[in-house]
Amino acid sequence: MRFLFYDAITTIEKARSIEGVKTFSLSEEFLRNHYSRSACVPGVIFVEAMAQLLGWLITYSSDFKMSAALILLEGVAVPSHMRPGFRAEIRGEIVSSSRRDTMGKGEIWVDGERIAWIDRILYGHFESIAPGELKRMYEYYSGKKTVHED
Repeated sequence: MRFLFYDAITTIEKARSIEGVKTFSLSEEFLRNHYSRSACVPGVIFVEAMAQLLGWLITYSSDFKMSAALILLEGVAVPSHMRPGFRAEIRGEIVSSSRRDTMGKGEIWVDGERIAWIDRILYGHFESIAPGELKRMYEYYSGKKTVHED
C-alpha cells in the first residue's frame, strides 16, 4: 500500500517550484475506521502532502543524485474541519538551497482559497541512493516521465 498524499504532479520547474493535485474522497485509506460520526481530513495529511511534493522537487532538481529528508517545519497552519469530497491544489517552492540542505515553503488551495501552509520547511540532502533508482521512484510516484535535459 502506498501512502501518497497527492494524486499527480501537474507542474515542476527545476530548482524553483512544483504543483500537484489531490482529490480527498470518503474512501481514503487513512479515514477507514478512524471517525465514528463525521470524517475530517487530519491536518497532518495536509502537511505530508506539501512535504512529499517539495521533497520530490528537491530530488528532481538534483537530477536524481540525492534524496531529501524532512528536518524542520515552522509556521504551519492546517484546517481542522475539512470534510472529504474536495480537490486540493498543492504548491511547493524552493526558497534557498545549499550543498547540505534546502529550505522551502508550501501551500494548499481549495476552490481558490488557501487553506493550509508551511512558512518554512527544511530538508537535509542524502546521496546514498543510486540516481537511476531514484529517478524510477520519482516516475512511479509522480506519474510523470522525466525529460532528459542537456
